Amino acid sequence: MSTEQRELVHQILRNAPFDLGGDVVVQRPLLEQMLTAQPLPDDVRMTDIELGGIPAISIEIDGVEPRGTILHFHGGGFAVGSARGSVGLAATIARKAGMRAISVDYRLAPENPYPAALDDATAAYQALVEQLGGTEQLVVTGESAGGNLAAELLIAGKQRGLPMPAAALLFSPMTDLTASGASFVGKAASDPNITAAAIRTRARDYLDGTSASAVDPLVSPIFADLTGLPPLLIQVGSSEVLLDDATRLAVKAAADDVPVILDVTPQVPHVFQAFAGILDEGDAALNRAARFIADNLA
Repeated sequence: MSTEQRELVHQILRNAPFDLGGDVVVQRPLLEQMLTAQPLPDDVRMTDIELGGIPAISIEIDGVEPRGTILHFHGGGFAVGSARGSVGLAATIARKAGMRAISVDYRLAPENPYPAALDDATAAYQALVEQLGGTEQLVVTGESAGGNLAAELLIAGKQRGLPMPAAALLFSPMTDLTASGASFVGKAASDPNITAAAIRTRARDYLDGTSASAVDPLVSPIFADLTGLPPLLIQVGSSEVLLDDATRLAVKAAADDVPVILDVTPQVPHVFQAFAGILDEGDAALNRAARFIADNLA
């Protein structure tokens, strides 16, 4: 693994104009431009669809007969990001796992606070399960706030009696909206682009005007009963302020008898897998994710 590669990724993130805690009107186009700056491979096919009335993008790789479907939720602190911005990461996962992927455009805060995003995630999931006729070949994934939604979808779905997917993959998940993890302080100097202040700003946007609090189990999954969830793979970088969000969720899942793998990569930043094209650690992590998917499909 290359020190130079890691330093390049950290430099890109430090110098990027995007600020997760900034005004959403300014930050949304900045993040979209950042995430879509690199053209997709020629063999990636995108189709605009709807699932349960929720807009989404279906992603297929030419020449790949998909063995199943990935339902993916993008990051952005519940307030920025888009299905299109997440296509690059979702397509790479789909390619490595031999799957098709669907990236969901759930509603964003502050215009649409909690539980709008979770309601959209649940509606899309239910429609997809009905379309597929089951969940044996279905995997749920999410990055950052999308990792929160992926986990909360499973928690809410369990409460509603929905069938669970074959597995779930959470990339740098945002699991504690109280931002109480020790890594928010301990990793502040090493994280190139995410801060505790930004997480708290986005959490306020997500919950403002609602009756929910940051300790609600359907807001912060580390406070939930995770019993009955499907096998989980949680990947995170050791340079992240969200490191404890990942490790604490893994510990809670283990305590609740959920099969869980915690995969920590040293000295890499938030959602480092998105840099798989230039970062060996990102590519290796997605290879491990693909193996996890293969191991858990029926």
